[in-house]
Amino acid sequence: MNRLILKYGYPLTIVILAIFAWVVYQRVSRGWSEVIPLAVAAGIVWVVGAPAFIYVWPRLTVNGFKKAILKHGLGGGPIPVNTLYAAPMTSSASAPRGSLLATGTDHLLYLGGWLDLKAGPQVLHVPDMAGRYYSVQFTDPSSSANFAYVGKRTTGTKAGDYLLTGPDWKGNVPDGTRRISSPNHAVLVVGRVFVEGESDLPIAYGLAKEIRLVPLGRQ
Repeated sequence: MNRLILKYGYPLTIVILAIFAWVVYQRVSRGWSEVIPLAVAAGIVWVVGAPAFIYVWPRLTVNGFKKAILKHGLGGGPIPVNTLYAAPMTSSASAPRGSLLATGTDHLLYLGGWLDLKAGPQVLHVPDMAGRYYSVQFTDPSSSANFAYVGKRTTGTKAGDYLLTGPDWKGNVPDGTRRISSPNHAVLVVGRVFVEGESDLPIAYGLAKEIRLVPLGRQ
């Protein structure tokens, strides 16, 4: 759905506005008294529908990612819970068979996964990116808010380990590991690794595959 909106957003908006303008014109041609019920209905839809859309749509989107990741994956089959999968090829919104996580660029490899922290924390390991842009974002599905980032702009590009814990977890954080506390046991993970060009793709993909998750105590 997001890909359709991204690709056909302007044409769809024009069609909707044209239909609305035609309805208004038909009402006005019958007399201004016909416009009042339409205006009241539009006001009610706006007052009720806008907050509902703002609240519900992001949650539907995030849960749509969950179903897609766990059932279909990103091109390599279903992705098990607490596992990250790196797409081997770049993808964009214009590509007919692009990645589920495509957002309009041909210079990124995407990673995706769904976490369940009820059984215990997970350790995210990232390799030394040697200055390369990358990011891993963590999203709370109950609010659709991104609550943490790991990547060049926030944590640098050196190798590191990050302990992902659920709410109310109490325990010892291993030495040399940074803790990321999640407000929810369920977490959507989306990662991106920059690809300079076609010749750089194998190197970028190799690094993307090294971004991985392991349960605490097994790393």
